[in-house]
Amino acid sequence: MAETLSPGSAEVAANLSHADTAEGLHSGTEAHGGAHAEPSALGLSPSAWVALSMTVFILILLWKRVPALFARGLDGRIAAIRSQLDEAKALRAEAEALRAEYDAKLKAAEAEAASMRAHAEAEARQILVDAEAAAQDLTQRRAKMAEDKIAAAERAAISDVRAKAASAAAAAAAALIAAKHDAGADRALVDQTIAGIGTRLN
Repeated sequence: MAETLSPGSAEVAANLSHADTAEGLHSGTEAHGGAHAEPSALGLSPSAWVALSMTVFILILLWKRVPALFARGLDGRIAAIRSQLDEAKALRAEAEALRAEYDAKLKAAEAEAASMRAHAEAEARQILVDAEAAAQDLTQRRAKMAEDKIAAAERAAISDVRAKAASAAAAAAAALIAAKHDAGADRALVDQTIAGIGTRLN
C-alpha cells in the first residue's frame, strides 16, 4: 500500500536524490582520474627534466668561468674596501697627529701663559719694592733737607744773636770807655800804643 507524501516531504526527497546522484558522479570522476598516468617525455618525469635543466645550467656556468668572474668581482670589491680602510686609517692617523699637535700647542700656550704670569708678578713685586725704596729715599732726603734748614736757621739765629751781642758789647764798652777816660787818658793810651808798635818794629 503506497503512502501519500505531502508536498514538502516530496521536495525533500527530491533534493536527497539529487545529492546522491552528484556524489556518485564525483566519486566516478575521482576513480577515473586516478587511473591516468603522469605525463612524461623521453621516459623522464617533469621533476626529472627540471633537475636535468638545473644541472646543465650549472655546468654551463662552470664552463663559462662564471665563478671566476664572481671571484674577480669580489676581489675588486675587497680591494676597494681595503683601499677605503687604508684611507680611513690614514685619515685617522692624520687626525691623531693633528690632535697631538694641537695638544702640544695648547700645553706650550699654557706654559707660556704661566711664564708670562710669573714674570708679570715678579715685575709687579719689583715695582712695589722700587716704589717703597724710592718713597723711603724721598722721605729721608726731605727729612735731611728739613734738618739742614733747621740747622741753617739755628746757625743764622746764633750768628745773629752773636752779632747783636757783640754789637751790644762794643756799644757798652764804648760807652764805658767814654765814661771813664778823658782826653789825657786817651792821649796816654795812644802814646802807649804807638810805643808798643815801635817796640815791635825794632
